[in-house]
This record gives sequence, structure tokens and C-alpha cells, in this order.
Amino acid sequence: MIARLRTYLELVRFEHTLFALPFAYGGMLLAGRGWPGLETFFWITLAMVGARTAAMALNRLIDRAIDARNPRTAKRHLPQGVVSPGEVLALSLVSLLLLGIAALKLNSLTAALLPVAVFFLVSYSYTKRFTWLCHYWLGLTIGAAAAGGWIAVTGAFEAATFALWAAVGLWIAGFDILYATQDFHFDRHNRIHSVPARFGLALALQIARVTHFLAWLGFGLTGLLYGAGTVYFLGVLGVGVVLWYEHRLVEPNDLSKVDAAFFQANVVVSLGMFTFVALETLL
Repeated sequence: MIARLRTYLELVRFEHTLFALPFAYGGMLLAGRGWPGLETFFWITLAMVGARTAAMALNRLIDRAIDARNPRTAKRHLPQGVVSPGEVLALSLVSLLLLGIAALKLNSLTAALLPVAVFFLVSYSYTKRFTWLCHYWLGLTIGAAAAGGWIAVTGAFEAATFALWAAVGLWIAGFDILYATQDFHFDRHNRIHSVPARFGLALALQIARVTHFLAWLGFGLTGLLYGAGTVYFLGVLGVGVVLWYEHRLVEPNDLSKVDAAFFQANVVVSLGMFTFVALETLL
């Protein structure tokens, strides 16, 4: 039982929850201008875990044929037969059920937006089949975690909510473009759409840099619309430094550090920004 649970956690790369969950909590703290209470925190956590697990499981299920042909992904659980498509579908449905329960428990707006959330979670995996904008669709989807944490507390959208959503979405899109550079040749030969496949490695890295610069501006705009203090903007400054460092790691002729740029730097961004938001709102 424990071994099977570990397999499922590996399947959905559960550790990557560290990218989106801190921003959901950040949206929660900003919206409530402090701690919103244990019950709200619990339902936000359940919604996030359900949404993230469903999205990754569905991605693995929908892309299993593509993954089997790609040398980088051929050893994933579904291509190797470690788990069955039926198991992954069941995991997806259970995770969507958890998301649905949490959305219904939070407030009327989160309940009303549940079908929209499910649409985005399911649709992302198909976008790479027809548009190089798939990275931005992913950003829109995962960035909704921050907006979701916000409206879970207030039951309403504000200008700062959309600014935070855009900032997180652009940050996600930027590092997804970096990650996609690893599949540049495979994507071109198999008609998989991505920014690197469409524009080449050098221009793709430039697009990722511009995308991350816009994300950084978005975090700053969020603070301005919110009326944040010095602590928050110190966090924004720190994010800018980490993003600059991230792009120093990756060059068109040297993609060996993509994994470090993808995971390590972005965990620092998400946890670091959350830390400064927490200091801003809780102290």
C-alpha cells in the first residue's frame, strides 16, 4: 500500500506542488490581510492538492503515447507499464472530486467557477497539439491557484487578484519554455508545438526572459494595487535576482542546467515570495 502510494506521488511529481501551493497561500494571506482561519486554510489546501494531482495525472494519461516516443520521458510510469491507464484515470477522478468538495465548501464564487477550473485542468495537455502558446495556457491554468487562494477568502475578484494571477501565470509560462528546450528536436520532428520548436532555442530563451521580466513587473503591480509595504517589495526584488540567475544558467549551446533552473530556482521563487508575503501580512 505504501509502495503504491509512493508510485502515485512519483507519477504526478508531487514535489512540484511547491511551485503553485505557496502562491495559493500567498493569495490567501493577501486577501485576508492575515490568517483567514484554519477551516479556510484546510479547504484551500485540499483544493490545491486535488487540482494539482488531477492536472498531472490527466497530463500523464493524455500524453502517454507521446511520452512513449520521447527518449526523455519513455521511462515514465505509464509508458513502462508501472501503472495502468485505468489507475491513472481513477486517480484523476478522485482528485477532481476532492477539488469539487473543497470548492463547494469555500464559497459561492469558488463553487460557480469549478467547471471553469476543470476545463483548464483538462485542456492544457491538448494545447501542445495545435499551438506554441501552450506554455501560456499552462501559466493561465496554474496561475489560477493564486487567484483561487484569494477568492477563497473574499468570495470576489479585485484588481490585485488579476495582477497576481497574471504574474504567477507569466512566471510559470517562462520556466515552462525553459523546460521545453530539452525536447526541442523531438518536438520539431513529431509536430509538437512549443516556443522552442517554433522559434528555435536562442529566440525561445529570449522569449522566456521577456516573459519572466513581465512576471516580475506583475508582482510589483500586485503590490502597488494592494497597497503593500516595504517587506513585500523586498520579496519582489529578491524574485528579480533569482529570475536573473535562473536565466544565467541556460544557454542555447548548453542546456545541461535546465533542471537546476527549472526546479531549484523556481522553488526559491515560490517559497521566497510566500515568505515575504507572510511577513508582510502576519507581522
